[in-house]
Amino acid sequence: MLEQLIRHWPELALVYSAFFVAIASPGPSNLAVMATAMEQGRRAGSTLALGVTAGSLTWGVLAALGVSALVVAHPGALHAVKIVGGLYLLFLAWRSARSAMRAETPPPRAAGSGRRILLRGYLMHLTNPKAILSWTAIIALGLRPDTPGVVVCAIVAGCALVSLATNQLYAVLFSTSAMIAGYRRVRRRAEACLAAFFAFASFKLLTAQL
Repeated sequence: MLEQLIRHWPELALVYSAFFVAIASPGPSNLAVMATAMEQGRRAGSTLALGVTAGSLTWGVLAALGVSALVVAHPGALHAVKIVGGLYLLFLAWRSARSAMRAETPPPRAAGSGRRILLRGYLMHLTNPKAILSWTAIIALGLRPDTPGVVVCAIVAGCALVSLATNQLYAVLFSTSAMIAGYRRVRRRAEACLAAFFAFASFKLLTAQL
């Protein structure tokens, strides 16, 4: 097993690097993690990040099993995911816009909302057709006809760990006292920018040719 991983390490390193670049670049999921960490604290940001990672892992497993390739091959299925994802981003835009219109800083969420935050992160990534396409490309990048099963598992597990570490790092960095204090000073402008980003991302997703 170890010998197989060592022999396929160049392919694994390429896959991990490509995946890191994809998830570290600004997008709805990591921006939502940053905003949640600044607005509600580290625990909420970390919980949302866990949901995002769970969504990514789900698509990774489906991609490894070939399911995501089937979704991509059927435009109707991918189109349905695109619509759901676009509407969800539009919902996030509305939430941020509503928060931006409040003059006062809203109180933090109740402690019992952790499950809801986790589900929000999961749905955010699960309804993102770009995640399907990215994972399909990642699997294609790392697989060959003779690739052993242990390498496939290493691709999925390794990318899941990269996702977990990256998103948790965002949650920790943006939950520091300096970040939170800065967010409170510019909360309304930050929420307005976030609303604009989500609305733009929704528009691009709903009108994109996938």
